[in-house]
This record gives sequence, structure tokens and C-alpha cells, in this order.
Amino acid sequence: MRRFGRTLVTAALAVTVVGGTAGWASGESQSAVTGPPPGTAAWRADTAYGPLPDPATATPYEVARFFAGLDDAARSALVRTHPLVVGNLDGAPVPLRYEANRLAVVATGEARYASLAAPDRRILAFDPRGRGQVAEVFGDLEHAAHVSVIVPGSDNDATSHDARRAPHTGPAGMARALRTATETPLADGPVAGGSVAAGPVAAGPVAVITWTGYTTPVGVGLDAADGRLAAAGALRLARFTAGLDAVGAPDPVLFCHSYGSVVCGLAARHTDAADIVALGSPGMRADTADDLRTGARVWAGRGPSDWIADVPNVSFAGIGHGADPTSAAFGARRVPAADVRGHAGYFTPGTQSLAAFAAIAKGEVR
Repeated sequence: MRRFGRTLVTAALAVTVVGGTAGWASGESQSAVTGPPPGTAAWRADTAYGPLPDPATATPYEVARFFAGLDDAARSALVRTHPLVVGNLDGAPVPLRYEANRLAVVATGEARYASLAAPDRRILAFDPRGRGQVAEVFGDLEHAAHVSVIVPGSDNDATSHDARRAPHTGPAGMARALRTATETPLADGPVAGGSVAAGPVAAGPVAVITWTGYTTPVGVGLDAADGRLAAAGALRLARFTAGLDAVGAPDPVLFCHSYGSVVCGLAARHTDAADIVALGSPGMRADTADDLRTGARVWAGRGPSDWIADVPNVSFAGIGHGADPTSAAFGARRVPAADVRGHAGYFTPGTQSLAAFAAIAKGEVR
């Protein structure tokens, strides 16, 4: 009975403490954005080019085959007529999605999204529903030899994903930092619990995608302590990675920060990720790395001053996210993070963690 009481107290503490990058604010309950994108009804009714793939049921591979059978004029017409569908349709050609999302952003007429329509932005997904969702590419996704996807945690959405904040934090800041780090030659020596691989294994450019493609928790509250939003996000992440595979992109590395690591933990068995990296994680809803049931290599790191260490690693009545991924018992490979400051400093230039991330992203670690 005494042990049960301690578990209740710990679970209550988890509700109070678990959260994302915003710190110790109170949380607001969020409704997960799910289902096909806006405009799907009009898309389904359009018969100008034969039956169009249903965004709710067609696989990304079926979508890719459909677009492969169209000429350029038909593709362009669908982009102009149905930008929100094409821009969010996993398996559609990457350049078409960029153009469709530029049109979709402009069509909202909302100032908070205007910067996403700039000519130099490569927006791979954009959904204005709710607080907004977005995925942005840094680098040349069509010709990349390696692809990384950053899955952020709480308090991120289409408006804040590239908002002004501390350098190298936030989804876009993390992506830019990782992309830059992958362009820097790596020194010889052990990295991230392994060793640098010899030979040409790491040849070729890296594209980095920041994926704020799910409804994240706001502040610290029940949304951050339970798995409801993570479960909805995991379905979207699995489909997103299948879409990358359908257009011929390399198997991605998932970099999963804070609550984003809960999403990655639930999605792990449904993705073709080469590596899954949990950083500043409250848990991945698994007791061990083997329980993730993935063929990916699993990594974990936590800085010495990251407040996430104060989150109890419990799971009770749906509250809490389970074992600490950095614990020896979990069995993940360790990412060095001794010089990381706070909860959002993992992508700071010069840190051991960013050097390790770049090595993993380039396939330079055995």
C-alpha cells in the first residue's frame, strides 16, 4: 500500500513537471489536428484527371505512382487548384509540394504565416488548422545522400517554428545548426558511443527537415504528461516518413527533442528510420530500446542542467512516459552531452552533442 501511495505521488508530480521548451508555465488542453488536409472534399470531387488518390486512404506509394503518370501541365493544374491537398500529400513530388505550400500560405492572408511564403523557403507541409503545422527543408532533399528529421516538443507550431528566440533553439534553429554542422569536417576519434567510420561512407550532402507536423502540448499540464497528442503525432510522423521513402529519399535519422521523443517512441516501429536520437527526453513510452521494436539504432542524451531530469520516469494510468532513455537499463547508445546547457541547448555550435548529431546524420558512426 505504501508503494502504491508513492506511485500516486510520483504520477501527480509528473503531471506538474513534464513539459517542453517553454518551461514551467501552466498547460492548456489541445485538440489534436488529425485526418486529411483542408480541401479534401473538393479534391475528391475533381474528376478532370481521373480518380484522384484519396488523402485519407491512399498510401504515399500510391500517391507517388499517380503523380508519375501525369504530365507537367496536369501536375501544375492540381497544384493551382488544390494547393492545401498537394502540399500535404505524402508521396507527391517534392517540388510540387514546395510550390503548393507557397500558394497555400499566401491564400491564408495571415501575417503570422507570411514569412513561410518567401522564395528561399522550402515548405514541405503546411496545415493552417488549429495552431498550424509545418515541415521545412534545409538543403536539397531531392539529391541528398542523408536525411535528418527534427521532431520538436511542446509549445511549437507553424507560427513559432521559426520565431525569434535564443540562437540554435526552436525547430528551425535546430535544423539550421545541424545542417551547418554536417558541412564541417569531423575530427577523428570516438563520437556518440561509437567510433568514426573510415572510408567514403559519409560522402554526399545532408538535408535536414524540421517537422512540426503534429499538435504539440502547450506549457506544462496533462497534455504534456500523457500520450494522447503523441499518439496522434506518431501516426502523422509514420506517414510522413513513408512519404519520404515513396519519393526515393534515404532512410532518415530522427532527432527527437523533449515531448517529440514520446512521438518518436510511439512511431518507431512504423518508420524506416536508420537512427532515432532522443534528447532531453521525458521517456519514450517503452521500458527498453528493444521495446521500441525498431530496426533503427537508438541513441539518447541529456545535459547536466536539463530540467527534464527532474521529471519522474513513471507510467501510471496513462500519465508519465516511462523509463529514462539515458539510463543504462534502457539500452540506448549514449550521446555525449556534458557541455549542454539547459533543456534547449543540444544544437549549440561547439557542443559535444551537436558534433555527435552531425556524425550520426552523415552516417559517420559505426
